[in-house]
Order: sequence, then C-alpha cells, then structure tokens
Amino acid sequence: MDYDDRSVRRFIFATVLWGAVGMLVGVILALQLAWWPANLNTPYLTFGRLRPLHTNAVIFAFTGNGVFAGIYYSMQRLLKTRMWSDKLSAFHFWGWQAIIVSAAITLPLGLTEAKEYAELIWPIDIAIAVVWLAFAANFFGTIAIRKVKHLYVAIWFYMSMVITITVLHVVNNLALPVSLTRSYPIYSGLTDALVQWWYGHNAVGFLLTTPILGLLYYFLPRAAERPVYSYRLSIVHFWGLVFLYIWAGPHHLLYSALPDWAQTLGMVFSLMLLAPSWGGMLNGLLTLRGAWDRLRTDPILKFFVVAITFYGMSTFEGPLMAIRSVNALSHYTDWTIGHVHSGALGWVGMTMFGMLYWLAPRVYYRPLHSTSLATAHFWLATVGIVLYVVAMWAAGVTQGLMWRAVDANGLLQYPNFLDTVRVLNPFYWIRLGGGLMYFTGVLMLGWNLFRTSQSSATTTAIQAA
Repeated sequence: MDYDDRSVRRFIFATVLWGAVGMLVGVILALQLAWWPANLNTPYLTFGRLRPLHTNAVIFAFTGNGVFAGIYYSMQRLLKTRMWSDKLSAFHFWGWQAIIVSAAITLPLGLTEAKEYAELIWPIDIAIAVVWLAFAANFFGTIAIRKVKHLYVAIWFYMSMVITITVLHVVNNLALPVSLTRSYPIYSGLTDALVQWWYGHNAVGFLLTTPILGLLYYFLPRAAERPVYSYRLSIVHFWGLVFLYIWAGPHHLLYSALPDWAQTLGMVFSLMLLAPSWGGMLNGLLTLRGAWDRLRTDPILKFFVVAITFYGMSTFEGPLMAIRSVNALSHYTDWTIGHVHSGALGWVGMTMFGMLYWLAPRVYYRPLHSTSLATAHFWLATVGIVLYVVAMWAAGVTQGLMWRAVDANGLLQYPNFLDTVRVLNPFYWIRLGGGLMYFTGVLMLGWNLFRTSQSSATTTAIQAA
C-alpha cells in the first residue's frame, strides 16, 4: 500500500524540534523562579512573556505535531488508504509551523490576548482556523475514501479532537479587532471567564487527552504485539469521556462569582470522570498481559507503561482537586503546577516518546540507532518528572497551609507574601533539576532519531510492518 509517510517524517522532526524548544523555555522559567537574576533584566525574557511561550510550545507545537504524526501514520493503516490530499497534508504541516513561529515572535514581544492557552492575537487565531479546517477536510476526506467499513476506536478519539477543538477555538476567540495586534473579546466579565475555562479545560481534554488515548489504543497493541484487552471497554471509555469532559470546566472557577449551581456542576462532572478515565487506564495496563516480561528490555513499552500510570494519577488528582474543600487548599498554589506537569510531561510526553521510538524505524526504514540510549532517556525522563511533580506537590501544600494559617487572635500568621516565597525556594531548585533531566532526555531522543534517519542500514522487516 502506498502511504504518505513523508508527512509523518515531517511532523516527527517538528515534534522533536519544538519539544526541545518548549522544554528549554520551561527550564529557563524554572531557573527564573529559583534565581530571579535569570530574567536578565530585559522585558522580552521576563516570566510573564516566556510562560505563555512555554505552554504554547509544549501544548500546540510539541504535542500538536506529535499528535499529527501519529494520526497521519495510524489513520492510513487503519483505513487502508492514503490520505485524501497530499496538498492538504503539506499545507497542514507548513501552515502549522508558520503559526508556531508567529507565536514564538509575538509572545515575547508582549502581543497577547491574555487568555490561558489562547494568548495568540486575532490574525494568528484566524490562521489557526484556516489550517485546522484544512486538516479537518483531509481527515474526513480520508474517512470517506476508506477501504474498510469499521472505524477502529482510535479514529473516534481522533474525530472527537477534530470536531471539538474547532468549536472551542472559534467560540472562545470571537473578538472585535481594533488594530492589527489588538482586539476585545465579545464576552465580558464572568461570562468571559466561564467561556475561557470551558475552552481551557476542554483544550486539555481534547488535545492532551482524547487524541493521545487514540494514539495509545493504536500504538500500545502494536508495540506489545497484543490485542486491546477489551474493545468494548474502549468504546465505553470513549463515550463516557467525551460526554463528561465537556462539562467539567467550571471547576476552575470554584470560590468565584460563578453561581453555586454551575460550580457544583463542574465539580460533579469532574468526579464522574474518574470512571471512564480509570477504565481506560486499566484497559491499557491489561493489554500488556503476557508481555510484562518484555519491559526489561523494551524501552518503548517502558515509556507506555509510565505514561498510562501518569494518566491514572492525573485523572485521579484532577477530580480530587475539583472538590471544593480540597480546592480551597490547592487553588493558586504550585500543587496545580505539579498536576498540570504530571499530565503534560508524565502522560502526554512519555506517550509521545514511546510512539516516536516505535515510529522512527518504520518511517525511515532503518533500525533504531541505540536501544540503550532510549532506555537511558526513559530513566532520565522518569526520574526527572517524578522529582518535578513531588517538589511541586510539597510546595503547593506548603503554600496552601501557610496562606490559611492564623494565630491565636485569628490574624494571618504569614501576612507577608515573601514568607512563602522564601520557604518554597528549595523546592524550586529541585524542580529545576527535574526539568533539566527531562530536557536532556528530549535532546537524547533527537540525537537518537537523527542517527536513525542517517543510518546506512535498512530493515525490510520493519519497512513491511
């Protein structure tokens, strides 16, 4: 079958490149929080400007390109047909990279809409819509010309991303431009906050969760050489997740001016998410029945197992933090930072690494340059993210308790905000160490895949797979 692997190779390259950039900016930010002179006394490198650059690079550049690489590869194999349009595939790739470069230029310049995960100015928002619709046309066009009747569950997860992200992006970014770089949202006050967190939480749900699950449902069985433990459970997982996730956004606005019924709705749906999420986690782990012995020698399965484990941890922690009494302690603290990174780096990042190591030999038609280097990357990334998350958990609980502490007279025991800053400084250095380890692992990945692509050896068995 003549498949379009050129687009897959392009997206793999972009995934590694932007992953390194995004993680490097994250390391710089961690250093700035631990040691303030790292700001270098320039407005372009301040935390407030680099932080959205970091989040956009990790979410939309690293994860986005990785998702597209996995979708372009798996979709053609599952549907037994080439992508509907090579021109749309190329437009999608180059258009997405142009958007990322635009973000990398505008955000350090302070050009922003100041909305979480939606900071980009309105001309870039329009470009995103155009490129995304081109991808959607190619996606559904390929489904229309498929050679098989059944749509494997991974395709349904991909479909949920394509449809939902379209709606989220358009609705949240409706704005009135007043210049080339400035605009005002059409919503105001609390309505704007509610729409923003409907978008923000579901951007996480339908870009960092559902497509990654779709990739896992394809690549994990292939890597383990085992069928999915329960296909029926995977269908229940899909419908349960997409129905419940979309309503959980208000848990970001607990203890705000949002009506109590809406806050309660967000909390209840967040707690209900435990069921499909853990069902999916167990389905993934049980898929490895009979293959657990291979974890000793196969770094790809190591990455996938740790990714699934972090998925279970994150999807337990999220509903826990949505409970009002817990949120009263955790909100605005570094506990939230730990939670976000356990999902983004522990779940998404480790899935991406495992997928890339599996994909590279099959799209370059060469054996992986170094399995031992991939194994070293696994341990470096795992230890790094554990250090990061545990440090932020400890810092967050410390913050929350100090902010709530009162003396015998009922007055704040730590009224000076700098009291908490001083106490948390050691945790910030630990985070920096963990981030450096994770970033180094990304560089090792890039070197390993580069050497794989340049190898003179070819493997026909891998090519046939």
